[in-house]
Amino acid sequence: MANPLRGEVIKLYKNLLYLGREYPKGSVYFRERLKNAFMKNKDVTDPDQIRKLVDRGEFVIKELEALYFLRKYRAMKQRYYEPEH
Repeated sequence: MANPLRGEVIKLYKNLLYLGREYPKGSVYFRERLKNAFMKNKDVTDPDQIRKLVDRGEFVIKELEALYFLRKYRAMKQRYYEPEH
């Protein structure tokens, strides 16, 4: 792996690991899947391919954040508004 991209990959892994703490199926499940995904691509050396994988990881971060915000919004809505029947 090229040195400049190594830091980005490690940062991505740490961010995903942090976000995985609140994953609905549990942090252990998320951590195992995250490790498998990174180990599957550990032999990639092409900088363009690594950049594509990092971009995909950043997309996953955005999706996780959207999932968490939606879950929090639904919880707040249930607390403060009457159920619509």
